[in-house]
Amino acid sequence: MAKTRQDKDTPPKPSYPLTLKGELEEPLSRWLWLVKWLLIIPHVIVLCFLWIAAAVVAVIAFFAILFTGRYPRSLFDFTVGVLRWSWRVSFYSYGALATDKYPPFSLRKEEAYPADLDVEYTEDMVRWMPLVKWLFAIPHYACLAALAGGNWGNFPHIGLQPVLMVITAVLLLFTGKYLQDIWKLVMGVNRWSFRVAAYVLLLTDQYPPFSLSE
Repeated sequence: MAKTRQDKDTPPKPSYPLTLKGELEEPLSRWLWLVKWLLIIPHVIVLCFLWIAAAVVAVIAFFAILFTGRYPRSLFDFTVGVLRWSWRVSFYSYGALATDKYPPFSLRKEEAYPADLDVEYTEDMVRWMPLVKWLFAIPHYACLAALAGGNWGNFPHIGLQPVLMVITAVLLLFTGKYLQDIWKLVMGVNRWSFRVAAYVLLLTDQYPPFSLSE
């Protein structure tokens, strides 16, 4: 059956409720990455408090879903905002090094910024799922330990993403270029990480795919 014009013009629906967007902004400064750790300190301080609040919200949402089958919308929007803010800071700094535009201090969508995150709200959620999501996510933790690094099994190690960031930083310093193959991998690892975060934070019941793709 031939597709209608409307079908062609309608963008495909994302395969996962979390949508992670990032637009590589070139040319990038060759040296700014050297001081971004200092520039993001105000964001890190604010995000520490926001993530404490998000942990409290997750506990409230746990019981809300358990007894009502719904994630309170205002709390949902707050948690999505914290993820969005975190992604912007990561995109600017050492999670992607993909823009020199300083991230806004905001939980809201900012159309002018090259990075964004959104999660589709689900009206009715499975009541018992919050009890077992932490267990279902264990295979993802193992994969992300190799991709993003961290402390898996009390053994701190460096994953693929930090290595890619070091390579990118060196290339920026000497050539001013960001390799497209590295860019795709970096976006894929971040996309996977934030999908798992959304699942564990109870924002969606849809199990995250074992995939770097959109």
